[in-house]
Amino acid sequence: MADTTDTSAVDAGAGGKRPRSVRVVLLALMIAMMLAMLDNMIIGTAMPTIVGDLGGLEHLSWVVTSYTLATAASTPLWGKLGDMYGRKGTFLSSIVIFLIGSALSGMAQDMGQLIGFRAIQGLGAGGLMVGVMAIIGDLIPPRERGKYQGMMAGVMALAMIGGPLVGGTITDHWGWRWAFYINLPLGAVALAAVSAVLHLPKKRSEARIDYLGAALLTTGITAIVLVTTWGGTEHAWTSARIMELIGIGVAALVGFVFWQTRAAEPVVPLHIFRSRNFTLMSVVGFITGFVMFGATLFLPLYQQSVQGASATNSGLLLLPMLGAMLVTSMVAGRVTTSTGKYKVFPVLGSALMIVGLYLLSTMDTGTSRFTSGVFMAVVGFGMGCLMQITMLVAQNSVQMKDMGVASSSTTLFRTLGSSFGVAVMGALFNNRVQDVMAERAGALGSKVTEQSAQLDAASLAKLPEAAREAYQHAVSAGIHSAFLLGAVVAVVALAAAVFVKEVPLKGAGPKAEGEQDAPVSQPPVVETV
Repeated sequence: MADTTDTSAVDAGAGGKRPRSVRVVLLALMIAMMLAMLDNMIIGTAMPTIVGDLGGLEHLSWVVTSYTLATAASTPLWGKLGDMYGRKGTFLSSIVIFLIGSALSGMAQDMGQLIGFRAIQGLGAGGLMVGVMAIIGDLIPPRERGKYQGMMAGVMALAMIGGPLVGGTITDHWGWRWAFYINLPLGAVALAAVSAVLHLPKKRSEARIDYLGAALLTTGITAIVLVTTWGGTEHAWTSARIMELIGIGVAALVGFVFWQTRAAEPVVPLHIFRSRNFTLMSVVGFITGFVMFGATLFLPLYQQSVQGASATNSGLLLLPMLGAMLVTSMVAGRVTTSTGKYKVFPVLGSALMIVGLYLLSTMDTGTSRFTSGVFMAVVGFGMGCLMQITMLVAQNSVQMKDMGVASSSTTLFRTLGSSFGVAVMGALFNNRVQDVMAERAGALGSKVTEQSAQLDAASLAKLPEAAREAYQHAVSAGIHSAFLLGAVVAVVALAAAVFVKEVPLKGAGPKAEGEQDAPVSQPPVVETV
């Protein structure tokens, strides 16, 4: 490590502007974040074409599940590796693995190959998400970090809005393989920029990787994700397979916690949970993931089935929610940077999320698109207050040496929350739809939804008028139950946010008279070019 250091990357200059090199790195990080977020959104619209070309319809869900599993299981490991061996090399490795998985996925010749290559891609994606947040944590003091993490939230929102549109356009004009190949030039730009401009100190840890802890955690996370993915769809919730997975998951996670108290270099140091704020933000992050991904799944279904919207523009249907989330994330980040205060955002965000979800639960067959758009915007404002503030507070609650595991743990809780949200809200929705269809359309209604409670536009158009009307009422009833559950769950986030202690953010920024910044432990050495 060089003795000569230039901390201008960490401290803004007199003019308040960051060096050009740091801005280039932030641009590269946004591209990397876009890669991780955009991929699943693009693939969703390309899936029908992929199945038509490769076959294997019965394995369709595994194209997404293999990616999700690999991402969730690898997330804590990437964070720990970055803490032990250096952030830059670990992040570059994750980009390379992601690009290799993308290239192989584009060349897949059958569904089995595609599933395997998607797992490789997901392995790299876990490092992308964690690496972006941890590098921002190294480069930017917490006092200024809010506005940059707000930009990352904006990238996530843009990916959710633009992903389906981009995926449809690429598939229609270039073929589905380019849905994967499009990652290569973007990834190459991010790889080159990070390699050339980012200079963080290299680390060399004498400690050995906690392989047993990594294996136990991976087993536990895999079992949880499989339970939430298969439960109520592939297998009944009370089936032997689901019970076995629950048993394996619980046993693995209990064993993991026990082992972490004895490991020399634990994958997830349990001492980070001694910080009240870190633990509370993990809870809030879990609930945010639970609500957000449940909402993005069911809102387009409602607007297509009940309000007659086109499936082609499914990304645009979420614009009120995602646009509100984007704007609020930016505002929350800048206010936090200016004032150093942040507790108001988790509290306000959780309250708005509860109100918005309750309003969404009141939608029925007569709700206009404008009204549903306003309700979605309320949820979006709430999530915008929460998305990146949770990461900011979590990072501010740990020492610099634990920045990676703090970032990865927060990301993991949000990922697991999304898995639970989709599964639990989905099960409730499906059961309610099938019950209402049986009530309103009798045997015909049961037959219509016996395969799936979520009908596509083509299937819906073929239904008799009476059955179609019954299905619209059934979807409205399912939406009511799912979002009412979301509102109840969001109360937990509000309770957690209320108990957050407002610890002063470290670093630069306008200070109130007499305010002193808390010292930054082990500040990063950053060389700028």
